[in-house]
Amino acid sequence: MTDLPTAPDWRATGFATRAIHAGQDPDPATGAVVPPIHQVSTFKQDGVGGLRGGYEYSRSGNPTRAALEEALAALEGGERAFAFASGMAAEDTLLRATLRPGDHVVIPDDAYGGTYRLVARVLGPWGVEHTAVDQTDLDAVAAAIRPGSTRVVWVESPTNPLLSITDIAAVAALARSAGAVLAVDNTFATPYLQRPLELGADVVVHSTTKYVGGHSDVVGGALVVAQGAQLPVGVTGPTGPALADALAFHQNASGAVAGPFDAWLTLRGLKTLPVRMERHCANALAVARFLAEHSAVREVIYPGLPGHPGHEVAARQMSGFGGMVSFRAASAEAALECCARTRVFTLAESLGGVESLIEHPARMTHASVAGSALEVPDDLVRLSVGLEDVADLVGDLAQALA
Repeated sequence: MTDLPTAPDWRATGFATRAIHAGQDPDPATGAVVPPIHQVSTFKQDGVGGLRGGYEYSRSGNPTRAALEEALAALEGGERAFAFASGMAAEDTLLRATLRPGDHVVIPDDAYGGTYRLVARVLGPWGVEHTAVDQTDLDAVAAAIRPGSTRVVWVESPTNPLLSITDIAAVAALARSAGAVLAVDNTFATPYLQRPLELGADVVVHSTTKYVGGHSDVVGGALVVAQGAQLPVGVTGPTGPALADALAFHQNASGAVAGPFDAWLTLRGLKTLPVRMERHCANALAVARFLAEHSAVREVIYPGLPGHPGHEVAARQMSGFGGMVSFRAASAEAALECCARTRVFTLAESLGGVESLIEHPARMTHASVAGSALEVPDDLVRLSVGLEDVADLVGDLAQALA
């Protein structure tokens, strides 16, 4: 009798192979090559407590969500992953698991507006303090950390919308010496271009709405935890010191989980992440180079340009520079006029889809930080460069800036 082949160790394969296969074996019941959508709220038990595969109720666990979580963990190189209904739900779960009243968190001084709103206006009244700091300045990060009370150092790299680059490995060392958890928002880079866990982060955060899903048709979020990551020093978890166990508890207790169809859509998008990111990067670089030569543009912000202050760090810790480009127009009025005139670039919030988007951060995605230390320039325009023919993208910007 011929021995049956053993199941592959997908984590030992290349990135594109993992994106297509990790957590997504053919359905054992039918042989379907795509994981089915388990659109169900509850599961039959074989006697009291006799669970099939550990499933009892879809808030606590669902096979379609589990497939997505396994795939994300494999791509980021993490121990476990957790899928949520939105990126903000993922952030909220992480911060509630790691912070207590009186604790302190360090955030970027150009953090995503939703992150700032959550930290300052939701957790602030709960007694959590924060310091916003230029995270390209390692001395400033070190000075912002409060030994004994800083529990989380929150990094975005690249940031939204100013595309600043943080040396993740260096900040990881600072956080570790203070007993704090290092969380890295990897939404812009994706695990295809950057893997923060390999650089020393404890947990990676994603808005899977963006590049991971990639088609502007689903909202979701995720957390991926490093092997053996622990809660911050001084924080007691409901199930022990392991960060993954604490997140699992809070995911179930709070319940903001990804639904089965959302998880399935995200898995579908994940399969093409490598090829999409290659095109996003190539198109974005061409757009950035065009803008850098345009007389109506005061400044182009793209880590792939040698003049970007974070270019060398980005080249060291990323395998590509991403699909996001920001630029400063001659004035706020010129920025608004450009946003109104594009035809291939769609005026809309969000990012990371196959279609190109344009937006005015000061009045759209980052309106929540107006008047704060995180306020963005009113002449700033943010582009999410999509997968269209690059000549059409450049031509559209040319006529909009004319």
